[in-house]
Amino acid sequence: MKPITVVIETPKGSAQKYDFDEKLKGYCLRKVLPAGMVFPYDFGFIPKTKADDGDPIDVIVLSEFKSFSGCIMRCRIIGAIRAKQQDGKKMIENDRFIAVPEATLVYKNIGSVEDLPKQFIDELQEFFINYNKLEGKKFEPVAVLNQKKATQLLKK
Repeated sequence: MKPITVVIETPKGSAQKYDFDEKLKGYCLRKVLPAGMVFPYDFGFIPKTKADDGDPIDVIVLSEFKSFSGCIMRCRIIGAIRAKQQDGKKMIENDRFIAVPEATLVYKNIGSVEDLPKQFIDELQEFFINYNKLEGKKFEPVAVLNQKKATQLLKK
C-alpha cells in the first residue's frame, strides 16, 4: 500500500487531548487526562476520510519521537484495532488504525502488527478502553487486524 497522510492532533506524551476544529482551522483543547495518564503515541486522523462516528478515520502513530499538533506525516498502515464505541445509547464502529511514519528509524522494519509483541497491542487496547471510560463511554476491541486486512478495511 502507498503511504498515507496523517495529521497529528494529540502528540505522544500529552496529558491533554486536542481536536482539530474545521471551522476555526485550529486545534482546540478537548479535555485534560487524569494525573499519570498520557497518550502513549501520537494520535491523529487521515484527512478527507469519514468514519462511522462522523469524524475522520483515527490513527495512532508508533514512533520513537514526539511530534506536535498539526504535524503532517507520511505513514504506513501496519494494522488496526477493530472496535465498537458507545455513542450516546448505541454502539458504533470506531476503529483505530495503527501506523508507523516513513521517517522512523526504530520502527522501519515493522511491516505488520504481527511483528510487535502481543503485550504491545494489549496495552494499546487497554489505553483506549480506559481513555473512553473516563468519558463514561464504553470501548470494546473486537479484533486486531494485520497490515493486509487493515489496508483492505481502509480502502473501503
